[in-house]
Amino acid sequence: MAAVMQEAPRCLIWFGQCPHSTRLLLAAEGWALREQPQNQPFSLGLRGQDHVALLFDLRQSSIEALPSLLDCLASSPNLPSLCLLPEGDAGKHQPWRALSRQCSLVLQAPLQQQQLVDGLQALLVNGSESGHTPLDKLIGQSPAMLTTRSTVRKYAPVDLPVLITGQTGTGKELAAHALHSLSARCQQPMVAINCGAIPASLVQSELFGHERGAFTGANSRRLGLFEHANGGTVFLDEVGDLPADAQTALLRVLQQGTLERIGSHTPVKVNVRVIAATHIDLESAVSAGRFRSDLYYRLNVLRLHLPPLAERGQDIMLLAEHALQDFRQRHRSRARGFSPECVAAMNHWPWPGNVRELINRIQRAAVICESEWIQPQEMELPAAGGATTANASTHAAGGILDDARRLAERQALLGCLQENDFNISATARSMGLSRVTIYRLCRRHAIQRQMP
Repeated sequence: MAAVMQEAPRCLIWFGQCPHSTRLLLAAEGWALREQPQNQPFSLGLRGQDHVALLFDLRQSSIEALPSLLDCLASSPNLPSLCLLPEGDAGKHQPWRALSRQCSLVLQAPLQQQQLVDGLQALLVNGSESGHTPLDKLIGQSPAMLTTRSTVRKYAPVDLPVLITGQTGTGKELAAHALHSLSARCQQPMVAINCGAIPASLVQSELFGHERGAFTGANSRRLGLFEHANGGTVFLDEVGDLPADAQTALLRVLQQGTLERIGSHTPVKVNVRVIAATHIDLESAVSAGRFRSDLYYRLNVLRLHLPPLAERGQDIMLLAEHALQDFRQRHRSRARGFSPECVAAMNHWPWPGNVRELINRIQRAAVICESEWIQPQEMELPAAGGATTANASTHAAGGILDDARRLAERQALLGCLQENDFNISATARSMGLSRVTIYRLCRRHAIQRQMP
């Protein structure tokens, strides 16, 4: 068994009380959180390789706490520090200047989640740690995805089998690659195979190899997937489609760490970590006798469930914008964003094909789009207003909420633009968004740029 990878722990000491949503975000980004009451003595125990940062949350702080906070900062002068100022103008922040000017980074409320992520990442990069992680492709800020990324970080260093469940198109293979890349086996090969795409007669040969003469056409010895991945990771996608004889051979690998090539009775020692994925209910398959119960329990040691896109709320537009920008980097396209009608249609669509369906529809729309803004028909989506009578009351209530959200979004955008003299770059930095998104929001809310 491979040794467990010893990553340098990352710990954020939060002076104040951290909101629950921020706790989820920090866990997904790999930060252990330690809350430090501002009126209690501060002591810091460090191990040699720990990455520790300090965050002074001044949003609910009394100025009487300033001497104590300054003492805490002075006691750890070499640690990166971040100051979170309350809402208001510069005059309101003046009492905290003695603290904020000594911090590595200063943010101001209202705090966008991405601002905090980027700020902490900047502290790490300045401390020579890379700003990119294998989890970057698991895009999302919804609670469901934050929990998923946090779980991947917990499972990756533990050299045990992982069973990934979830609907087709939710990103199970991306999660498997992240588990491998964050593990102690990351320098060794990861070999993936779709168990449902191989003819039943060839599965065992593909997985475990064969000897010369084992069957007609076997003209030479062939090593199987498990031997090619020795020392690394095997990813078995759609493991529920394995035929019965291959299930028995896989169970032997998991139990004994050995396999036998077809045509041989000599056991071959292999050292692999198995990550399996399925979109079917394996418990039902076990009950129906289609899947071995002992194999199921061997695979289902650590379980990771990927949520369907329809349950990820705000992630739909986050993924849509990312997919469109990725397409524009590789291909010429007139499309720069999504019309308000298209946004509403995407938020109402159930996405049975999940993230894969979303990306495919966006790529098709980007090719055929005749203007800068993708319309619902170009994504082959029904207009959000085409609800059935049975759902009319639900959509009416949703419409009221949508109107309130749009109004709040417009007011927040307009206020930030005014604070920054309608400078798009400064507004984008303040809101933690890209310049393209600011331009798109201005168009959506019919806000005309004013010259300073």
